Amino acid sequence: MDGFTRRQVGKMIGAGALTAAGTSSLAGFAIAQGKGKVVIVGGGPGGATVAHQVKKGAPSLDVTLVEVRKEYTTCFYSNLYIGGFRTFDSITHTYDGLKKLGVNVVHDTAVGVDAGKKTVKLQGGKTLDYDKLVLSPGIDLKYETIEGYTPEAADIMPHAWKAGPQTKLLRKQLEAMKDGGTVILAAPDNPYRCPPGPYERTCMIAHYLKTKKPKSKLILLDPKKSFSKQPVFMEAFNKYYKDILQVNLTTDIDNFAVVKVDAKTREVVTKDGAKFKADVANIIPKQKAGKIVFDAGVNEGDWCPVKLETFESAKVSDIYVLGDASSASEMPKSGFSANSQAKVVATSILAALAGKPAFPPRFRNTCWSLLAPGDSVKVGANYTPGEKDGKKMLVSADSFVSKPGEDAKVRADNAKEADGWYSGIVSDSFAKQAS
Repeated sequence: MDGFTRRQVGKMIGAGALTAAGTSSLAGFAIAQGKGKVVIVGGGPGGATVAHQVKKGAPSLDVTLVEVRKEYTTCFYSNLYIGGFRTFDSITHTYDGLKKLGVNVVHDTAVGVDAGKKTVKLQGGKTLDYDKLVLSPGIDLKYETIEGYTPEAADIMPHAWKAGPQTKLLRKQLEAMKDGGTVILAAPDNPYRCPPGPYERTCMIAHYLKTKKPKSKLILLDPKKSFSKQPVFMEAFNKYYKDILQVNLTTDIDNFAVVKVDAKTREVVTKDGAKFKADVANIIPKQKAGKIVFDAGVNEGDWCPVKLETFESAKVSDIYVLGDASSASEMPKSGFSANSQAKVVATSILAALAGKPAFPPRFRNTCWSLLAPGDSVKVGANYTPGEKDGKKMLVSADSFVSKPGEDAKVRADNAKEADGWYSGIVSDSFAKQAS
């Protein structure tokens, strides 16, 4: 694990996590009371972690994970595959470890929730009963916010913001493009999955072009005036990629939000009327929570309000919503966040089934971004339930962010730390043997 011990990785991914001793003692109460059907919808770092932790803490509980995919490709680290730093297999994981623990993994799509009857309907026709339901469906894309952009158009102008076939498609298009071609990356408006993600992807695509197709150009179109880790990204853009990269940020005069695309001609039009022609177009639209939360009635608008101490739905009892789909205030939508939230959810579920108080919640997030070989930056914080500007929310504390001009060794250490974290989180989420 690149020099990182299991304990170090455990600290990184497990801040605020439930302990084995705590879950074991709670599990006995749950079984004695005859309760224990937990259904989890969504097999990413949120849902898979809940399944792992609940089943590990109370092996006799009936835990079912509903996930249509038989293998899960992580959105985090997918940019490194696009940039040539990772293989596709290295970011793709099976559910074999969870199955070995006794988790019932059902490869199907949840299409309905009856909160009164406490049932989940599956597309294949089965109905699952639950005592506690966890919804961790990730994001859906708001195609309709860009004229001409549809799921069919995404097969030509990929978003690659749901990892898997779209990730492969974008990489394949870059490989097939002639040297001297133009790549357009259209970033989304807030809020969206992984705030630094579009800018790490900008670096990864620019790195690929610099090393493989140096006559080419990358154009970044951004609807925002500022973005996560902007100073260090702008430093990297100028240091490594200034001859390849053109950055268009929205200002008081120009608005570079993409409002229209033509998949046939690969033309992209921004709000201020500028037109761009692409050989490869990576279009990332606005986002919302996965469809099942709307079926369950736990949303308000595009996202889902939750009780900050447990991530139980603020609208429907015995349903928990975590990860990208939830409204977590200052806590960003990331794989690290989902994993951290999942451990609080698992603790809460086991405590509720046992009729015991849960441990106080603690949340943490860190996001690493690779800028160039051996040059990685990060941002992160701890989060606790609190109040800000008169509103209850998760409030950040002990925050940190990389700064421009840092020593090369610091950046290289960040890259090693990120690799250690990745190995740890996929082990923790999918019950894999860490390597």
